[in-house]
Amino acid sequence: MLPAFGLYSHIRNNRIRSGLLLAGLFLLVYVLTYAGALIAEAMSRDDTLDGYLRGAFGGLLTAFPWVTLGTGLWLAIAWKFHQGMIALLTGSHRVTREEEPKLYNLLENLCISRGLPMPRLSIMESEALNAFATGLNEEQYAVTVTRGLMGALNDAEMEAVLAHELTHIRNGDVRMMVIAVVIAGVVSFFGELMFRGLTRMSWRGSWRGGSSRPSSSSSSGSRKGGGGAVAIAILIAVVLVVLSWLLSILIRFALSRSREYLADAGAVELTKNPDAMIGALLKISGRGELANVPSGLMEMCVDNPRSGFTDLFATHPSIDDRIDALVRFAGGRRPEPVETVPHIAGRPDADPPPSDTSPPHGPWG
Repeated sequence: MLPAFGLYSHIRNNRIRSGLLLAGLFLLVYVLTYAGALIAEAMSRDDTLDGYLRGAFGGLLTAFPWVTLGTGLWLAIAWKFHQGMIALLTGSHRVTREEEPKLYNLLENLCISRGLPMPRLSIMESEALNAFATGLNEEQYAVTVTRGLMGALNDAEMEAVLAHELTHIRNGDVRMMVIAVVIAGVVSFFGELMFRGLTRMSWRGSWRGGSSRPSSSSSSGSRKGGGGAVAIAILIAVVLVVLSWLLSILIRFALSRSREYLADAGAVELTKNPDAMIGALLKISGRGELANVPSGLMEMCVDNPRSGFTDLFATHPSIDDRIDALVRFAGGRRPEPVETVPHIAGRPDADPPPSDTSPPHGPWG
């Protein structure tokens, strides 16, 4: 990876890294295809393990153009209809300047200041505090905020959140994440189909045992693998399917985590107000869960409170880490916690208890 000397070189490196990760996602589709071919080979004929592996590779070469075409078709469908599907899942609706003048003007001013095309503005009727950007091109880009976020943030904080989402659009993160979610969906879908097929075959007794295999060697000394070769071939296929599924998740999470710091920095660059971004993150923290929204969409939000085992599968850096980065590198200030001193009867400098209705008096009683 090239060395980074500033914000824009970090953005460049992130794009290169994201492109490589996305290529890895496409590769997983073909790994999954090989696993399917290996299962088909093991279940359809008698051979050695080496024969099954070579036969599966031949099956991959045969299926390669069709798998590529199918994946491309899947992407084309997502390209055309993903915004409608997101609106259906979230219940969000597009708003105009007349309906939400303050919010619309905040977004429009940010776009004008950087010469960016104005994305569509949508509102999700949810009390959660969150926002996300979607789209694959300039005609599709949209920024969605929740009704709860509009009520909880002041103008400066809302401007920072909108700038955060605009940065995702400007850096190409939104397009990258939509494609990643679609490809990961391909891997998950076909991986689940394979597991369901294997489960049905096992329940129906379709696993062929060693007794059905020839036990004698041919004149050339080659020996068929028997039931052991079938079991090993299927085990290899299952391992490939599981690894493909896990790697598709990890790649999606790697894409999400690496881009959030840059979006926070981009928001500060647009607004020149790191404290507003910090204040917005503090208010959003722990209150961003969108009910009945799939995990793929939560990965595109300002904050994703869903996390896995010891945060290994967390898609976003923690709010504390993001605030620390804004304090260290953007000149932000973390608000000091307000300490309340309990009233102690008889202490000279203590305020009177709340129930005291006596007139004010001096500090010494």
